[in-house]
Amino acid sequence: MVRLTRIYTRRGDGGDTSLGDGTSVRKTDRRVVACGEVDELNSVIGVARAHGLGAGGEPMLAQVQNDLFDVGADLCVPGTSDERRLRVTDGQVGALEAWCDQVNEDLSDLTSFVLPAGTGGAAALHHARTVCRRAERAVVDLADHEPVSASTAAYLNRLSDLLFILARAENALAGGDVLWEPGSGSAREPG
Repeated sequence: MVRLTRIYTRRGDGGDTSLGDGTSVRKTDRRVVACGEVDELNSVIGVARAHGLGAGGEPMLAQVQNDLFDVGADLCVPGTSDERRLRVTDGQVGALEAWCDQVNEDLSDLTSFVLPAGTGGAAALHHARTVCRRAERAVVDLADHEPVSASTAAYLNRLSDLLFILARAENALAGGDVLWEPGSGSAREPG
């Protein structure tokens, strides 16, 4: 269990921080960047939840926010095989897939690309999806240079799908997706 008695430590003032195994690294280290992207993702999902989502995604996203701390714990400790360390599991990835299937079942088929718009909740979920994709790219970049749990990147990939589907579900409650209209601005006169 985590116990913090003081939030500031001054240890990071020079641009260094510690990983979960105690290794000191620069705050620009790929592993720290990946952890930071996951932290931002968790915050953005919190903002989406604050919109009062109505399509049933609230309990899913509450679990996702908890899981994202598992992702951060997994990422902050180098290596992939230490069984004593918390690692993202295939079961967590499978839960996301099941939720994707469950929510997507009631949605209409896509006929165009979806604009990241609509209700406040849907727009916030689309924002979370794009932050999730950035976090996934940071994890893939890290994995190109150091060992990373395979389930971590898979979790983020599946989560971006769930966020997209939940955004569509939110917009379905308000009449449907906001669809891309190819070339719709090209017929306008300049000025």
